[in-house]
Amino acid sequence: MARLSAAVHVQHPATREWVVLEPGEEPVPELAAEITNADAWENGVLPELDEDAESEGPPPSGFTPEDSSQPEPEPEPEPEPETAPQRRRKAST
Repeated sequence: MARLSAAVHVQHPATREWVVLEPGEEPVPELAAEITNADAWENGVLPELDEDAESEGPPPSGFTPEDSSQPEPEPEPEPEPETAPQRRRKAST
């Protein structure tokens, strides 16, 4: 695995927590995938990552898989239009 040449602040893809990685560290693949600046790596070369490493783990918060087995909610019925109040007529004299 490649080593960092600079300190990096990166957001963990699964937990969304901020992580500080120090120079000389060899980050785990899911964190390494988030570091796209070549200047942060020794020799200025981005490490090659396995595509499988990115697909492991839980999906990011707030997202559901597309093949979800839950039915789509029915749309709410539209409210009935309000009727205008009747205008009072003056008594004829």
